[in-house]
Amino acid sequence: MFELHPRLAADTLVLGDLPLCRVLLAKESQYPWLILVPKVAGLREIHHLTTGQQQQLMLESCAVAALMEQSLNPDKINVAALGNLVPQLHLHHVARFSGDKAWPGPIWGAHPVIAYEPQVLAREADTWQMQLATLANFIPANADE
Repeated sequence: MFELHPRLAADTLVLGDLPLCRVLLAKESQYPWLILVPKVAGLREIHHLTTGQQQQLMLESCAVAALMEQSLNPDKINVAALGNLVPQLHLHHVARFSGDKAWPGPIWGAHPVIAYEPQVLAREADTWQMQLATLANFIPANADE
């Protein structure tokens, strides 16, 4: 049974589900940051997914990246599958701007985390949920999940 890793659960807010992935909003306010977590129990690596699930993950990742690009007009969308601290497979999607605090370096460990104020987090979540709801209608579910 799929369960979100406790660290992901603590550091994010659940926005909703796409056919394969749960979509999370990182509570870090310095960077627009969405995370996709395939809803597959015990999953640690992309190559552990079936071929169809790998394709579905790529569809969903590209759709989220395109949505972020269209919504935010960043200089770059960074997509990363790290897992040194959280072994559960998850893909970070971070909109980067040439004026952000960590530019051009990586965001991890560059600066202390600044959490969203609760009301701002709620507004961000509402905005992303509305956008993701329209996106979900355009992402087909893969037949072999």
